[in-house]
Amino acid sequence: MTTLTKTEDAPAPTGPESFLSVRDLRVQFSTEDGIVKAVDGLSFDIARGKTLGIVGESGSGKSVTNLTILGLHNPRTTTVDGEIVLDGKELVTATDRELEKLRGNKMAMIFQDPLTAMSPYYTVGRQLSEPYMKHMGASKKEAKDRAIQMLEKVGIPQPKVRFDDYPHQFSGGMRQRAMIAMALMCDPELLIADEPTTALDVTVQAQILDLLKDLQQEFGSAIIFITHDLGVIANMADDLLVMYAGRAVERGSVKEVLGTPKHPYTWGLLSSMPRLDGDINTELTPIPGTPPSLLNPPSGCRFNPRCGFTDKVAGGLCTTTRPALADGRAAACHLTAEQKQAIFIDEIQPRLR
Repeated sequence: MTTLTKTEDAPAPTGPESFLSVRDLRVQFSTEDGIVKAVDGLSFDIARGKTLGIVGESGSGKSVTNLTILGLHNPRTTTVDGEIVLDGKELVTATDRELEKLRGNKMAMIFQDPLTAMSPYYTVGRQLSEPYMKHMGASKKEAKDRAIQMLEKVGIPQPKVRFDDYPHQFSGGMRQRAMIAMALMCDPELLIADEPTTALDVTVQAQILDLLKDLQQEFGSAIIFITHDLGVIANMADDLLVMYAGRAVERGSVKEVLGTPKHPYTWGLLSSMPRLDGDINTELTPIPGTPPSLLNPPSGCRFNPRCGFTDKVAGGLCTTTRPALADGRAAACHLTAEQKQAIFIDEIQPRLR
């Protein structure tokens, strides 16, 4: 039985237009060293036809969140609390059989590493065709034709020939394209893309992004897009969620978050990103330190050991009190709105020009 607990930064439901609703999601792993708090009180919504971008350093909980939505976690070592509702269907308490019917059909994922996500024992064509036959009731020929069509759409040359090849016969970029074709086979209503263009050159990357946009326009799909590339996010997403150490620290529209960021961690991400139109002699400003261990995360704001502005907050709140993330456009930070604006204008904005 899932334990539902309401936290101060869990936003109110946004109404029937929300296709996917995540409420106070908590994911913990049992390890020999202790309990890993991989996701701690995460809430967000996605409407049909919209794209939510999720950014953050490795280990911030991005991929764990989305694997949990799909039900791809080990129930023997993983504890999941909270609520995940997809088109009115509760997923946290759903059975394995119910989730199996949804995966590949209602929701699908483009995995980060296609070499481990695809079976080495079956041809690429078979791995594309079988889900289509199962979920769509198609014949073997119809499934093969659909698979060849999708391989061609994602830019794989000679798709009729490559249909019978095994994953090890594909290059890294080709495997990634085949994985994308597999995820798109059944036109899922929710598509989770975990670094989908990392191994691709810029030309193919643009083709894949256009393909995802076309799918969204044609079928009204909701997309969760995980990436480290803020340039891709600026081009793909409608809304942006910034995660750090298992928590959401800032959210808003892409234009708002990238244009006027309000959290010191988001400032750090943007300041450490090179710009094509910037001065080549200007040094980047990396975020000091390293992400915390989620076995024993810092109290209060989890970013406080790496933040350069804790001295501006009275009473030591940064180390003792978890900052709330309000509804809508918001940042989970104890700095006042006036302090955030002054710091951004005086210190951060000059670095981003």
